Amino acid sequence: MKILIADDHDLVRDTLAAFLSLEPDLDVSAVESLPAATARIEAEGPFDLVMLDYGMPGMNGLRGLGEAIGLNGGRPVALMSGVAPRAVAAEALEAGAAGFLPKTIAAASLVHAVRFMLAGEKYAPIQFMTAPEAEPEAHPLADKLSAREREVLGGLCRGLSNKEIAR
Repeated sequence: MKILIADDHDLVRDTLAAFLSLEPDLDVSAVESLPAATARIEAEGPFDLVMLDYGMPGMNGLRGLGEAIGLNGGRPVALMSGVAPRAVAAEALEAGAAGFLPKTIAAASLVHAVRFMLAGEKYAPIQFMTAPEAEPEAHPLADKLSAREREVLGGLCRGLSNKEIAR
């Protein structure tokens, strides 16, 4: 079975590829970005499973996931992350991801998760999906901003134009 791993961190990408390559029936390829992954999918046809890092170049949040799902011909595409919160994992699953793999997953569990997704099932670790979310710490400068300044900053963070923020 052909698997494509896309992650911008060399150590993570190479370690995952080397570990999964130990499985006799898995043929693993690895690339460093979403553009490289899409090029590989277009060149080699659909993969049995594509695993994408949520924070790598070209992903643009879940847009990259949708792009990979569209290119992979209906075969499973999973999302991996070391920092994405549970809400992102839930959104990814709703958007059609075959699974969500936190980078804290144990090696043996990774193999089981990959096989589970290859079998057509959805995978998300119960502990990750049900653990209480830590409340984000308030930034020390947040108290120094007015409500409108925080509103403007929020608009900037969402990529809104000046005109949209002003409205």
